[in-house]
Amino acid sequence: MSKLNFRTGIGYDLHRLEDNRDLIIGGIKIPYEKGLLGHSDADVLVHAIIDALLGALSMPDIGTLFPDTDEKYKGADSIELLKKVYSMVREKGYLINNLDTNIIAQAPKMMPYIPQMKEKLSSVLALDIEDISIKAKTKEHLDAVGEKKAIEAQAVVTVFKA
Repeated sequence: MSKLNFRTGIGYDLHRLEDNRDLIIGGIKIPYEKGLLGHSDADVLVHAIIDALLGALSMPDIGTLFPDTDEKYKGADSIELLKKVYSMVREKGYLINNLDTNIIAQAPKMMPYIPQMKEKLSSVLALDIEDISIKAKTKEHLDAVGEKKAIEAQAVVTVFKA
């Protein structure tokens, strides 16, 4: 039985909001009173995309590849990590078909920054902007995200053998 050359991966990430941190989501610095806490820049959207890509290729997750115990990743730019993962995707002979994501945050509002995020991701992933979906959601004031204590992201990606 022959298989189609499409594979799908899913990714998820969540980081706590803290004072004295920049808020970087989708590779874009967003003006806000708090930022996400993490070993790297804690870009939840990019981390979810990385895990989705790794999952599509049946590879280990982001924490295995870029462990928070390794000082060389302290303060790392997540876009640079995404570039490394995209290189792995290409080395395995795959291209990205499409990317679908959710950013879940009670605040700040994400909609004004989505076009910039799409442009950034398009350039890194060699993907048409029309093939990238970034949706902004809230938690209706429920749980840590709804209480403005955290932000989370989800990503689904489909890749195909080039």
